[in-house]
Amino acid sequence: MKTKLLPLAAALALALTGCSGPGPGAPEKGLDDPAKKDIAMRLVSSAENSTLDWEAQYGYIEDIGDGRGYTAGVIGFCSGTGDMLKVVERYTDARPGNALERFLPALRAVVGGDSHEGLGDAFAEAWARVADDPAFRRAQDAERDETYFDPAVSRAEADGLSALGQFVYYDAFVMHGYADAKGTVGFRTIRAEAVEAADPPSRGGDEEAYLDAFLDARVRAIRQEPSHSDASRVETAQRVFVHEGRLQLETPLVWKVYGESFRIDGP
Repeated sequence: MKTKLLPLAAALALALTGCSGPGPGAPEKGLDDPAKKDIAMRLVSSAENSTLDWEAQYGYIEDIGDGRGYTAGVIGFCSGTGDMLKVVERYTDARPGNALERFLPALRAVVGGDSHEGLGDAFAEAWARVADDPAFRRAQDAERDETYFDPAVSRAEADGLSALGQFVYYDAFVMHGYADAKGTVGFRTIRAEAVEAADPPSRGGDEEAYLDAFLDARVRAIRQEPSHSDASRVETAQRVFVHEGRLQLETPLVWKVYGESFRIDGP
């Protein structure tokens, strides 16, 4: 009997391992899982850099004309919002005398606006030149996690959200910041509007309904910013995942953002 059952068992095992989602009874994983976090980074990179290769973006830098000065690095740190300054300060703490240190006074002076004064091509070239320095990469990773990723995931977990909901919060943190700023609507206000419209799972609500409400609020926030009026980052990407029920970010993930198509087949 055992010799007849072994091929069937093997076939079942192969069938099960071919599924991308968790099997029955398997524990759900949040974005603190390395594979899920990598998917989140690729999703953000598709919107920020038009590529899934987020690890190639440490040296990226340009002014995209959104009123925030230079945008650079793995999640689009901005000279005008102050997180770029924090990256360079972290880098200088770890690597005194680095090529970006001399720009610290200028970076402090341009926070709150879109000025390039004291920066310019020399700064952009220096940023790109140090992109392969492990200390510079660690500085970007640390600022990303401390200011955006960790707070977003923590708030999402408190709201009872799955991996998809955690990503939805994280991407909102990246694009909008936590608090409202002049001419912008931050994550805090977006979430407050969502909670008014639907209960999160932590209050007994349906997760998909709540995420739809959150994305509705986010679209309104995007459309209040002239430089961010295109809401495809939500409507043809995150909203698609919600309606497909991919609450664990189960692959394959297929989406469009800013007119470009992307696909993730696995970790």
